[in-house]
Amino acid sequence: MPSLPLRWSALFMALCLSACDDAPRFTQAEPGEARAGGATTVNKSDRNAFSLPSANLPPTRRLDFSVGNSFFRSPWVIAPSTTTARDGLGPLFNTNACQNCHVKDGRGHPPAPGALNAVSMLVRLSIPDDPAFAQLIEQVGIVPEPVYGGQLQDMAIPGVAPEGRVRVDYEPLPVRFHDGTLVELRKPKLQITDLGYGPMHPDTRFSARVAPPMIGLGLLEAIPDEAILANARPANKNAIAGRPNWVWDDARQQTVLGRFGWKAGQPNLNQQNVHAFSGDMGLTTSLRPFDDCTAAQTACKQAPNGNGPEGEPEVSDNILRLVLFYTRNLAVPARRDVDSPQVLAGKNLFFQAGCQSCHTPRFTTAANAAEPELANQVIRPYSDLLLHDMGEGLADQRSEFKASGRDWRTAPLWGIGLTETVSGHTQFLHDGRARNLMEAVLWHGGEAENAKQQVLTFNAEQRAALLAFLNSL
Repeated sequence: MPSLPLRWSALFMALCLSACDDAPRFTQAEPGEARAGGATTVNKSDRNAFSLPSANLPPTRRLDFSVGNSFFRSPWVIAPSTTTARDGLGPLFNTNACQNCHVKDGRGHPPAPGALNAVSMLVRLSIPDDPAFAQLIEQVGIVPEPVYGGQLQDMAIPGVAPEGRVRVDYEPLPVRFHDGTLVELRKPKLQITDLGYGPMHPDTRFSARVAPPMIGLGLLEAIPDEAILANARPANKNAIAGRPNWVWDDARQQTVLGRFGWKAGQPNLNQQNVHAFSGDMGLTTSLRPFDDCTAAQTACKQAPNGNGPEGEPEVSDNILRLVLFYTRNLAVPARRDVDSPQVLAGKNLFFQAGCQSCHTPRFTTAANAAEPELANQVIRPYSDLLLHDMGEGLADQRSEFKASGRDWRTAPLWGIGLTETVSGHTQFLHDGRARNLMEAVLWHGGEAENAKQQVLTFNAEQRAALLAFLNSL
């Protein structure tokens, strides 16, 4: 526990922020603030903190959670196999189990500089939009690269060539705080080598993506559309302009609000899971009953699959249901040290900088949520689930439905302080370029430029307080 003078110093700093802003002043924790996921919140802060069922999930419903967990963790195998419930991997894929990317249900990371195995990072591909592909863009969100499709798959079953290898190197990018403190960011340089099917389209857009944490996804799905849209704002010069992404719902065959994925390109958890099974592991489902092979990949198209004798998909509807139940009910851990004077000082600084304009602290989930345990919960994800222009520094130049090449969905911050404990690293942002939370803040640009400039004025004590708040989430 800090000494009394230090505690009062931190509190005094919080109360003496510039009076010229209209940010609220926090002198104590808000009621229920530690329960980030409402009644679903679990009191766990060890390596398994992201892997627990919702605290209010009754014992009678935890069996489905455990079975879904087994399909999430266990590897799939190549067809044909005696393990018929788990065969059909590939022919092209990135991994053989969901857990390999979402290690301990946490955050993935990019390969180490020079490494040729991406492990828990993948690369999305597309070419510039073309009016000739209007229907494709409406339903897929992109124009896939003609030979390699919408995602580079760096692994394959025997007899099929992998699409290529992914390597990431970095170049330094210095940033200096007003007090003279220097931070050296690292700017990623993506390299694709060993292409298995010839050259790519010359205008191919590449977007590296690390696996996001799995906690609280069912709660995010349960936020009413109108609550998300209420925070949308039209673009104005030098202003925050959150915009919804409107995406294609494969099951409903219509355009709906997007909320999942780094660019909010998926409308719901089931479709997110289906596309991960398809793109990441080459597994068919009733919603996507085809292997992820392009016309140029003949060996991929001719490879054996794990479909059943009646044409049943490799991932049965029952397995898909169990995995959906699991991913909906992974609980959010309770916050820590919410009453600490340093955490409260950091919370004031977070609001003073305007971070809450995108990282919306609080929502209430719908009464008709997909699972009763998720209904009517006051939750604190610190995200508006909307798209924001994050500036040229973070741009991947790859559009996705209504998201531009500079747009990213606001990442939820709940659980972020447990990243190192759960995932064993502190690499953040969509491609893991930031090696800690302060680097992640300093990469913000575009609509977040003013907030970043505010942070650059913070002295060492204020920076420590801001990080203490973020690490309490």
